[in-house]
Amino acid sequence: MTTTTISPAHHRSLGDHTWQDQAVCQSTEYNPVDPEIFFPGPDETVKITAAKSLCGQCPVRRTCLDAALENGDTDGIRGGMTEEEREPLHEKLASRLDYSRVNATVAGRDVHLSKAERRAVVRAAYRHGITEQRLAWLLKISEEHAQKLYREIRRAIRNRDLEQTTKTTPPPETDGERLRDAFGTAA
Repeated sequence: MTTTTISPAHHRSLGDHTWQDQAVCQSTEYNPVDPEIFFPGPDETVKITAAKSLCGQCPVRRTCLDAALENGDTDGIRGGMTEEEREPLHEKLASRLDYSRVNATVAGRDVHLSKAERRAVVRAAYRHGITEQRLAWLLKISEEHAQKLYREIRRAIRNRDLEQTTKTTPPPETDGERLRDAFGTAA
């Protein structure tokens, strides 16, 4: 029995297709692979099984899946998943939060990010003391926009700290509550 593990996605910039050179479906070792195998009909279980078997051996399977989701590819088998299996992932793409992608961006890599990942980059950059200029460069936004994002983060942190303070500090007791606690009856 062969076991495979999915390695983290190769983080790439939008439009980067260099990862395809490492794909099993493009490899000369497995050629000739009939591309039609990756576009089976719903009832072509033999083709589906064969395509998924090839994907299961692929070192860039996760990257292939990410590319299919980010590009809106809804046809064929991609990243070892059929169209039907990918459908719920397409719906959840905007809220995807993969911290390996966030960390890669903070480290300076050009990664295609979801909205949730962009928010996480701003929080991580703020926590790590990254300048507004660097944040602007990382997210490909203006410095003014980066300043606005940092103001929003500071406000959110301040409000969160205020909420935590009020939750941990009990409200002051009234005279009636003190008497009730002391004598078991209210005054």
